[in-house]
Amino acid sequence: MSEEFTHNAAAHQFEVTVDGRFAGEAHYTVRDGVAAFDHTMVPSEFGGRGVAGRLVQYAMDEVRAAGEWKVRPVCSYVVYWFDRHPDYADLLA
Repeated sequence: MSEEFTHNAAAHQFEVTVDGRFAGEAHYTVRDGVAAFDHTMVPSEFGGRGVAGRLVQYAMDEVRAAGEWKVRPVCSYVVYWFDRHPDYADLLA
């Protein structure tokens, strides 16, 4: 299984493809330096494989590396992900 993660800044989302097929998105809006992650979606055909978790981790790694935003998790999955990854708490607004 080949995964490719990208930041689609024009659409305000991080995306993942699996074997060349769209496999998920983590959408955000930015206001006053805070990215509100408000929607995460992985089609059911890719569910149960950890794709969403790797997608959110990629997004948070990119946010951390850029150093421009703090994060406000709005989407229930992103809230859950932060609960399981306290080492990313420095990103929280």
